[in-house]
Amino acid sequence: MAVIELNQSEIIRAARELHRAGVDAACSARQREGVRLLRRGLALLDSIQPVAENHDGWLATRIRLTCTIAALSSETAGEVAAGMAGLDEVRLLLESVSDALLRAELGGQLDHNYALLLMAAGRNEESLAYFDSSIGQKNVVLASAEDPTSLLGPYLGTLATRGLANTRLGDIRKAREDLTRSIELAERHDLKAQAADVMRPLGSLELRVGNVPAALRVFNKGEHIYRALDMKVPPLLRLAQAQALLTAGLAEEAGGHLDEVLPAMLAQRSISRDLADVELYRASAALMSDDLELARSHAASARRRMLRWGCQTCVANATIVGLRADVQEALRTNEISPTLTSRALRAANGMPMPRLADQAALARMLAVRVELRKGKRKRAAELLARIPQPGRLTSVDYRMLRRLCRAELAVAEGDKTKALAEIRAGLTELDRVRDRMGGIELVSGTALHGRELADLAVKIVLERADAARLFGWTERTRAQSYRYEPVVATDPELAERVGEVRGLDQAIHQAQHEGHPTAALRTKHAERLREAHRLGWHTGRWGRPRPVARLAEVAEELGERALVSFASSGDDLVAMVVVDGRCELVRLGSAERAAESARMLNVDLDALAPDRLPAPLVQSVLGSARKQAERLDIQLIRPLEALLGDRGLIVVPTGPLFAVPWGVLPALRSRPIVVAPSATAWLGAARSTVSRARKVVLVRGPGLVGTRGELDKLAVHYRTARTLADGEATVSSVLRALDGAKLAHIAAHGAHEPENALFSRLELADGALFAHEMAGLAQPPTQVVFAACELALNRIRPGDEVLGFASALLASGSRTVIAPLSRVGDEAAAAAMDDYHRGLTGGAGPATALADTIAVDPFRRPFVCLGAG
Repeated sequence: MAVIELNQSEIIRAARELHRAGVDAACSARQREGVRLLRRGLALLDSIQPVAENHDGWLATRIRLTCTIAALSSETAGEVAAGMAGLDEVRLLLESVSDALLRAELGGQLDHNYALLLMAAGRNEESLAYFDSSIGQKNVVLASAEDPTSLLGPYLGTLATRGLANTRLGDIRKAREDLTRSIELAERHDLKAQAADVMRPLGSLELRVGNVPAALRVFNKGEHIYRALDMKVPPLLRLAQAQALLTAGLAEEAGGHLDEVLPAMLAQRSISRDLADVELYRASAALMSDDLELARSHAASARRRMLRWGCQTCVANATIVGLRADVQEALRTNEISPTLTSRALRAANGMPMPRLADQAALARMLAVRVELRKGKRKRAAELLARIPQPGRLTSVDYRMLRRLCRAELAVAEGDKTKALAEIRAGLTELDRVRDRMGGIELVSGTALHGRELADLAVKIVLERADAARLFGWTERTRAQSYRYEPVVATDPELAERVGEVRGLDQAIHQAQHEGHPTAALRTKHAERLREAHRLGWHTGRWGRPRPVARLAEVAEELGERALVSFASSGDDLVAMVVVDGRCELVRLGSAERAAESARMLNVDLDALAPDRLPAPLVQSVLGSARKQAERLDIQLIRPLEALLGDRGLIVVPTGPLFAVPWGVLPALRSRPIVVAPSATAWLGAARSTVSRARKVVLVRGPGLVGTRGELDKLAVHYRTARTLADGEATVSSVLRALDGAKLAHIAAHGAHEPENALFSRLELADGALFAHEMAGLAQPPTQVVFAACELALNRIRPGDEVLGFASALLASGSRTVIAPLSRVGDEAAAAAMDDYHRGLTGGAGPATALADTIAVDPFRRPFVCLGAG
């Protein structure tokens, strides 16, 4: 008998070891291996008939193995029903456990897993009773433990997952209570990894209620904890961050997050829901970026995986993304498949109600758009009538698409007034979303959601050839981020990351100087910079929105000047010219042709930048540059000459025209020109208070040839100026000097950061000075002059949301920024700046002084005056 008992004890211990090994394999994304190990454990237990002394241990091990198998099997093969059946059998075994505390512990685990399976089947409301039961039983176990810390992990997991279920059911208060309680307990007992785990569902809750900055803050806090513990950032956290960025319209940034995760998950050959979710959101990001082929590919792959998994909601979401890609391409090319409407309606009709009501409505809205394009107005109206009103938590994407369908139907019915009313209502809803954003990247990104509404408004008004109304609508839809009053805010964590980046900058330079390897330092530098970028998405703060400028206000402020605001609809480019109190519309031909000329001119100017090019090369490139400038002049300016006369200009470009150095165009030589992202932004800058401060700051960064004498010349113009050069031009000293300055002249190399404009940077003696740091000054310099880098260049988002170093300064409170649009040679920049500051000190305004400066050598001085002028 003793031998039998010993063998049974060993078998039970071996089964427990297999359970631990199976769980470890599953946690390492080797689910199939995990299930195999767990089944081996069950087989071992089945090989014995336990005696009384081993009965509870045998039962407990069997229950744990079966619970884990049920959870893993449903995840890897979609066997939710089978998993639930297995747990129902285990529940019968539970009654045979004689130890009350052990029975409570096992019952808590069983009810937790059963609730998880109900959630997986979309039965979230039913899951709550099992979560409640699980928490109740775990409380019993915790209350009896001398040291409950070791038992807290499973308890916190149940509390957090109940919060997730409540989130899905829209019970925000209860969800927040569960999630914050879980984090508080984890932090109190120093369970840092568990606290980080719960931050993902808490961030998702913030995202659900539309608070994108709060969501990103929570996600980034969780990421920071994982990194501090030297743990890998879970793919699901990356997915959650991508979801938040997609909500804010930052599709490319979201795609970058997901592209970090996908290769690793695919390499694991996982067929889990997690991989399918990542593919689905990558498809959504591609769709928003107009990469329709990539969107279709990822959506189809996600759908196949989700069909195996058995989640109807997930399959529906993947179906919608694939359909949207097909509809988008069909509307763009006007090549509409005869089966496209029926596919959309078949998908809608196959979605269970009311659980998938939103997805079914989205599919019907796609069918509405297709039917309208086919001219089937009555059928489209019938379908649209079935689309329900959005609820409190309905996504902004749903809201905008519904408004777009209603506006397009109104156009088809000949009621363009009604169409514009729908568009106005949609954009007002979008404003409410934008007002809740944090950093300028999030504020600007929301324009993506209203892009088609804005395009339709411009198209409708342009058909009426009503210049004044077109002016109003373009101001309503472009560059909304510049309407917000800046609010100074600092974030200690962001400052710490930026400090680490600078320290690594110096370490890399030193390693290079000493001939040591830099690969590891560069990897760490890239990682810290990426963390700083992501923190920057939500640490910036923007205040109240200013009202959109009215035409009469703009006309009054212009005085003797003229404003030219460009806009496009399809390939039609137009200009609205505000002069002498009236607004005139002028058609300018192909938008694509103008964009190509602007691009080629910029390429030529870059090629001309080096100081000592061979003369034959200069002549060749200069001839090409003059040709492109002439083409732009003929298309964009000469049709306006009768209206403009010799007035000074305010130019509001659109899209690629932001890259045009206007002073290079023949008809605009020597003319004062100010470039602004919108008339509203210009008006705000023009009416801003001019600082009475007289402080002038002159800065020279490292690595510039031919600028040593430049600051000496400028010091002649500004005898009381504070000069920071060489080792004195550190980030901290420059920032202190710039705060409250009337004029800051900065000669330093710089670079744009396409992922986050506020991390475009200037290179100083001890590393990079980032745009967000200048934007965070209590009183940004009234005028900033960038002499040696193309920091006037901008990234243009949908809605002509202009982002870059210079534009970030304008949005943050600087009144005027002078900067080149393309590369400038060091010697050319030094000569240009001497001329410019001579003009300023002689009494000329910035735009006038710059116009005279450019006229001396236009093609080697491609500077622009941004802001107020």
